[in-house]
Amino acid sequence: MKIRYYILSLLVLLSAQVFGQAKFIGTASKTVVGTGGQFEVSYTINTNADDFTPPNVTGLHILSGPNVSNSFESINGQSSQSTTISYIMMAIKEGNFTIGPASIVANGTKVTSNSIQIRVVKGQPVPQNNGGGGQSGASNANTQDLSKSLFLRAVVDKDNVYQGQKITLTYKVYFRVDILQNQVNKLPDLTGFWNEDVKLQQQQPRVETYKGIKYNVADVKQVLLFPEHAGNIIIDPFEISFVARVRVATGDIMDQFFGGNVQDVNYTAKSLPVVIHVKPLPEAGKPDSYTGAVGNFNVEASVDKNELKANEALNYKIKVTGAGNIKLLKNLNPAFPADFEKYDPKITDTVNGGAGSRIYNYLLIPRHKGDFTIPEVKFSYFNPANGKYTSLSTKAFNIKVNKGLTENNVTAFSDDKQDVKLLDKDIHYIKTGNAGSIKQGDGFYGSLPYYLLLLLGPIACAGAFVYRNRVRKENSDVVKVKSRRASKVAAKHLANAQTELQANNIKAFYEAVFKGLYGYLSDKLNISYADLDRETISSALKAKAVNENVVAQLLDTLDLCEMARYAPVTHISTNEVYEKAKNTIDAIENEI
Repeated sequence: MKIRYYILSLLVLLSAQVFGQAKFIGTASKTVVGTGGQFEVSYTINTNADDFTPPNVTGLHILSGPNVSNSFESINGQSSQSTTISYIMMAIKEGNFTIGPASIVANGTKVTSNSIQIRVVKGQPVPQNNGGGGQSGASNANTQDLSKSLFLRAVVDKDNVYQGQKITLTYKVYFRVDILQNQVNKLPDLTGFWNEDVKLQQQQPRVETYKGIKYNVADVKQVLLFPEHAGNIIIDPFEISFVARVRVATGDIMDQFFGGNVQDVNYTAKSLPVVIHVKPLPEAGKPDSYTGAVGNFNVEASVDKNELKANEALNYKIKVTGAGNIKLLKNLNPAFPADFEKYDPKITDTVNGGAGSRIYNYLLIPRHKGDFTIPEVKFSYFNPANGKYTSLSTKAFNIKVNKGLTENNVTAFSDDKQDVKLLDKDIHYIKTGNAGSIKQGDGFYGSLPYYLLLLLGPIACAGAFVYRNRVRKENSDVVKVKSRRASKVAAKHLANAQTELQANNIKAFYEAVFKGLYGYLSDKLNISYADLDRETISSALKAKAVNENVVAQLLDTLDLCEMARYAPVTHISTNEVYEKAKNTIDAIENEI
């Protein structure tokens, strides 16, 4: 019986190893194709993976790719996922060609696909490009190696974290060709993360070695991510369209002598999706004072005075410093004495790159004389470096409150809260005896102004009621309110852009103009900021009958701002860009 049990266990382990292995398969939509014909080559892996290495392709032209798609499937509680990376290729000349194997890293192991055999027979003539440049024919010229000379990478500093732990995500463009233009096609969907963009400093491309090859590298976008829940969270690809200038082989001996012919090529690059493995925070050892802080912190408290008079202000400050999810910290709850009147704290964040400080400043007003104690405040956080919870406490403060004056001649409450000193300058004794009488109509009481003032109160209340209802009705439509205030919000961004321009911060100027236009369009058109792109903006404005020239001017301004993030713009001045953005907003306001 035991032997059967061991044999069965061994078979289960072997089957788990066999069926749990990553499978990386390459396929082609056609294996026999005529010259000039197009076909698709796809590489599919059945698990999470990254660091894709393209295949070696000779004798065939790559028209587009790599194009990345993901699929998820759940049947009877069993979930599966796969990633497919595809290329569109074109046959150039007759013969038998081999598309070499591609490789990818899955679960820390490099996996290699199979080779693909393609037979090219005589077919339609292959389009030729005889010009020296331009974008026409761009998809047919020297693009088979472009994916190795121009690509995007999504790089995270860690992919195995705890819930709430900070992750730095950087999108980098690697290139060995001249980039003439670029345009962001699709921003990544960061669902499942609290995220914050990091402002990138103006930079020159640097040289990095990747897989043994030197590339020029520039950071395109950097984001701080804080996972909101446990599990595997996928970061979608980031997509950018480029116009790259590549060299084209030519039979002309003079062209070969002077470096060959060049051609401008349209090329779309996508980063591969990134999977972040998020672990839940452990329940063991979690203190009662824990409220969600993840990182490494320190806490301290202070008061601006230890002795004061009743009804004077006291400032009590708690400062949390360190690195982690500072901006996600919840409000602290100090236990102040009952005789202290307290106000909601003023919160000040000084954070850069997920590190810095948060200050809670409480305004306290003691109302009575006495000796009081502000007790210690407990603060707990989870440190992902050692996987443990740490609890800290501030020190307690003894506060002495002396008897104080509310005015120059009336004392505050004393120990029994009943002592009020009577001074003849403020409180007089009641006059006794015959105080005399006043005839009706002789004074203000009963006169016409008296009754007019009586009517003024109800009339003012009725007017205020009508005004309040009108304001509520106008503000009940959130879309209209955002649309109405869109130009004011854009004006603030443009004012900030002008400030950056005066400080000669050119890149910050273009970013401010871009954010101003995108924020204005998001509010004006009632479209989510993340869903805005060229096509959405153009179709939404045309649906509102905005003049096509205004739409073209808007898109041109957005392109200039995007291009300025990666390369200097020289054919137009910054003042002209500012005026174009301002005039475009005014034109849209006039037409909508």
